[in-house]
Amino acid sequence: MLDNTTLFLLINSYAGKSATLDFIGVVIGEYMPFLFIAVEVYLYFFAKRKIEALLAFYSVLIALLLNQIIALFYFHNRPFMDGIGIVLKPHIAESSFPSDHTTFMFAIIWSLLLYKNSRKYAYILFPLGIIGGFSRVFMGIHYPYDIVGGIVSGFIGALIIYGFKIKLTWLNNLIFKIENKIFKGKLWKNYYFYYWVQ
Repeated sequence: MLDNTTLFLLINSYAGKSATLDFIGVVIGEYMPFLFIAVEVYLYFFAKRKIEALLAFYSVLIALLLNQIIALFYFHNRPFMDGIGIVLKPHIAESSFPSDHTTFMFAIIWSLLLYKNSRKYAYILFPLGIIGGFSRVFMGIHYPYDIVGGIVSGFIGALIIYGFKIKLTWLNNLIFKIENKIFKGKLWKNYYFYYWVQ
């Protein structure tokens, strides 16, 4: 089994050899989460999967909070802090584990995967999350295990919210009420907790 450093050097070895590949890698590594945000907006406003979108959002918050807690007790250097690899875009010298970008994407993926009506979106996003996560390794700012850690953090966040989904009904309904007041019921009139996710 390859260790963290060896895996990093293997993936990062392709950086700096092609301006086009470097550009694509940086765009994917930096901006892939925005695609996930767009999917969340689509699910909430257009696909009639408001509950699933909200639960995925809550999962992101819990997973990123978990990362902050981990950072309080465990510090892991980024590759450039260890003097290895090619860095395609400068990054703050802070703890790299777990990857927040990856955590963000996979909290959404795992959450959507837990519910039958949103599962098809998770299947589409899963390979994009993998590509987006490991693009951070290609960029030289994360080790591979940071990405794996982000995948696990995202799963834990989604699982915690899944366990509390019934108790979050009040929060969902509050959000719907605020939404209805903002839009004066013209677009989503009286959309409350009329159905549950499966």
